[in-house]
Amino acid sequence: MLRVYAVTVFLSAFLLFLVQPLIAKQILPWFGGSAAVWATCLVFFQSTLLAGYAYADSLVRWVSAGAMRWLHTALLAASLAVLPIVPAAAWKPAGEEPPTLLILGLLAATVGLPYFLLAATSPLAQAWFARGFPAGAPYRLFAISNLAAVLALLAYPFVIEPWLPVRAQTLAWSAGYVLFALLCAALARHGTRAPPPDAPPAAPGPTPTWSTRAEWLVHAAIGSAMLVAVTNHLSQNVASVPFLWVAPLSLYLLSFVLCFDTRGWYRRELFLALLAALVVGMALLLDSLQLHIVAPVFLAGLFVACMFVHGELAALRPDPSHLTGYYLVVSLGGALGGALVGIVAPLALVGHFEAGLGVVACATLALARTLRPPRAYAALYAVALPVAVWGSHVQMDGFTRGAIYASRNFFGAITVRDFGGITPWRSLRHGAILHGGQYLDPESRMGEPSTYYSRRSGVGLALAAFERPGRRIGIVGLGVGTIAAYGRPGDLMRFYELDPEVVAVARDYFTFLRDTPADVEIVVGDARLSLEREPPQSFDLLAIDAFAGDAIPAHLLTSEALGIYLRHLGPDGLLLIHATNRYLDLPPVIARLAAEKGLQAVLVSDAGAADDDPRASRSDWVAIARSHAPLAALAQAPGARELAADSRAPLWTDDFNNLFRILK
Repeated sequence: MLRVYAVTVFLSAFLLFLVQPLIAKQILPWFGGSAAVWATCLVFFQSTLLAGYAYADSLVRWVSAGAMRWLHTALLAASLAVLPIVPAAAWKPAGEEPPTLLILGLLAATVGLPYFLLAATSPLAQAWFARGFPAGAPYRLFAISNLAAVLALLAYPFVIEPWLPVRAQTLAWSAGYVLFALLCAALARHGTRAPPPDAPPAAPGPTPTWSTRAEWLVHAAIGSAMLVAVTNHLSQNVASVPFLWVAPLSLYLLSFVLCFDTRGWYRRELFLALLAALVVGMALLLDSLQLHIVAPVFLAGLFVACMFVHGELAALRPDPSHLTGYYLVVSLGGALGGALVGIVAPLALVGHFEAGLGVVACATLALARTLRPPRAYAALYAVALPVAVWGSHVQMDGFTRGAIYASRNFFGAITVRDFGGITPWRSLRHGAILHGGQYLDPESRMGEPSTYYSRRSGVGLALAAFERPGRRIGIVGLGVGTIAAYGRPGDLMRFYELDPEVVAVARDYFTFLRDTPADVEIVVGDARLSLEREPPQSFDLLAIDAFAGDAIPAHLLTSEALGIYLRHLGPDGLLLIHATNRYLDLPPVIARLAAEKGLQAVLVSDAGAADDDPRASRSDWVAIARSHAPLAALAQAPGARELAADSRAPLWTDDFNNLFRILK
């Protein structure tokens, strides 16, 4: 039975954390590939974990052994009815629903009951273990469960995602859940039996004070908040993909494994010293876009911060007679920390400031702990805390200073700023990345397209090459509406924009949409879902430029997505994909997609646009067509070259898209 306890706890935790990236990846394309999808999923998972722990605590405290066994077995049987865990198509957004509420409802209907029972397993199994083996060490089962969680998270991006289609993943997980349900039912039968007759009655330990419970809550909340904040900080600048979800979460869980193992991996003095250094490092890098520096520092900072808060949490753990209440408070803290970052921050903050605020919270807690006897390292945090506060202030001030408009919602944070000088200028930024701008002087270049859309850019050259009247032009991603500057009388320009806030900003603060002689239509919602629903549009040109900063919605660059685009292109239509990216080498991926469909591709790199336009930005656009004829003019442009498919380049599909192979 000792083995059954260990195997059941291991399997439950493995499935519990494997389902998180699995289900999030399935619904990510439905919500525009936004990094907020994973943050919202984490809120659901942490809240359901809290419900599972509350259920376990209630069973142990208030329900008789026989009733506990039958109730839990009945719930296990009922949970099998929702298998396999495939989100119903009815949950796909139409574009007007609040995405956060829709995601929470979708998850509750798809994985709610199985996840709830998996979450309850670890505290229940430990309580049953303590009942059946009074001399045992139930907290070792907690370490086993967290080890299984780490293995599940690492297995997903490296073993499962690269080799199994999503449908096969859900079926395999569902089969594993059936095995878990059988084992857990057997465990419930054993764990609710009367204790061995020769076992001495377990005397309850001292009841934890309310101040101790408050410490449990605060430590757990800060660790959870740091997890979600650091994940968002990285995902906003690269891509919202499983690896960038599971790497921080794996470090977070690994800290639980080490801190709750009996071998004492947590060395207070060591981690206090490391945390002080990393607090300063993270505070100084809050605004940096150098990912090769930012990612290691923030991941190391997250791990050390979690080792500190969870090490202190483990030192405060109570007698096993109070362990379900302990886990309940810890899970409540985790849910509160996740909710503060995943739900409250987008509503209360105009920018992505939660990483800086999390660093300040960590430094404050560390200072409070070091002020207690023997007060070692208090001087370090007397320096580190002001640096953290200063770094967070600089980040907030840099984002809001001079902004005539600043806002944040589920899809990101945007600012509008005016700049003076010889040629007054207004820009729109998504986070730290420029997303378009406009000259403000009506006497000079107010209607001139600039930034990534200058007349020497790939999209500018392509639109100039289409001389026919009555052009039909589709644009995925609105920005400030710069491409509308290329409109002519009789043209139709149809924009697809995920974020309604961007639509309002483009209309209220920029004039491209008002000034164009073309007819303009705007479709709000995820472009891929909208194009799937629409009849063929027969576009002469379709431009894909829906990237948030340097983060890419991978579902817009898959073989299935390309098939949708082709359905909406006219016979000699041109598809243009904006491939400018700081971190990822996208042209080989796009070339491989084109080759798989038998298409031709040309890369137009505009490195010298600023020679003609001081506000123009370097850009890479890949043009794709069914034949070479529509590409002929672009192929002759300076900086243009035909793209030949490289068999070593990855072929992205909805099931398989891997960033590692295209990192610059």
